[in-house]
Amino acid sequence: MKPLISAIAAGLLLLPVSPPAANPGDEPSTGVSREGDTVTAQVARAGSRLTISGDGAKNGKGDGYTVKRPCWYEPFLNAQEMIDLHTKGVGNARRAAIHEESHRAFIAPFLEKEGQEGLWWATNYMLNDPAGAACAAALEQFLFVPPNTTPPAGITLQQLAEIARAAMTVPQHTINLNPDAKSFVNLPTWVWIEGIGQPRRTVTASIPGFMSVTVVATLQDIKIDPGTTAERAEIHVEGCGPTGKPYVKGGQFTCGVRYLRSSIDQGQEKYPLTVTTVWPVQVVDNVVPVTFPPVEVDTSRDVQVGEIQSNVRP
Repeated sequence: MKPLISAIAAGLLLLPVSPPAANPGDEPSTGVSREGDTVTAQVARAGSRLTISGDGAKNGKGDGYTVKRPCWYEPFLNAQEMIDLHTKGVGNARRAAIHEESHRAFIAPFLEKEGQEGLWWATNYMLNDPAGAACAAALEQFLFVPPNTTPPAGITLQQLAEIARAAMTVPQHTINLNPDAKSFVNLPTWVWIEGIGQPRRTVTASIPGFMSVTVVATLQDIKIDPGTTAERAEIHVEGCGPTGKPYVKGGQFTCGVRYLRSSIDQGQEKYPLTVTTVWPVQVVDNVVPVTFPPVEVDTSRDVQVGEIQSNVRP
């Protein structure tokens, strides 16, 4: 472990609350996901107080967003709790007996802070970020921080918002077409999607008692890729809205594709049509001024396009 140092630095003022006693240990965990959740943002420190919640953190598909700085310090334990964590219990007694000198040196910085106001902050990082472990290795393992201060590299509201953004997932949609089984040259192919459910998703990342940020993703529109060039297909999106436009007999064609060439010369004799949902992401109440890219999720299906045959009689 790197030497422990005290950090007295101006920063984001935190609520002067004492975290509950814990016995988190130092082994990596699989993250902050809970049963029934599918969370893409995972943190390394077992027992981390950082939590991720909300309908956007489960039952969906993420887009691989990564935080700008994948490691940080976060509030951990007060002085007495830190001493108890490393001195009480059978495991600590066994380690002290086997490695008495090194164990004494390890707990010395904690004993020096006994009775002092403040919190120990611990290093954490994004477990699924390739740069996370290296980023954390450049930090001290623990810092003792006086009340109402944040150490350099301490977690910020913006970083917490980025963690929430990384955890955001949206539903994987399905594509409906009309005609469905096979389309024809110059015939309008209507496009719409299903399986979205609620068009608004939220994720909250928080360290209870210190800070909390909620981000919301709202389905805005769709993008259509016909799977071929403009010379072979016309795209109509003026009437698509957020979920496309279901076919209505006699209705105006304003969302879909009009293929101008047969797919006979394509791979598998089909065009690979793709529909992308676009979900702009915002921070609720603008608690931190940050702009995020929208979540975009693709779904594809093949479209067979044939020629309309006509018979000419003499």
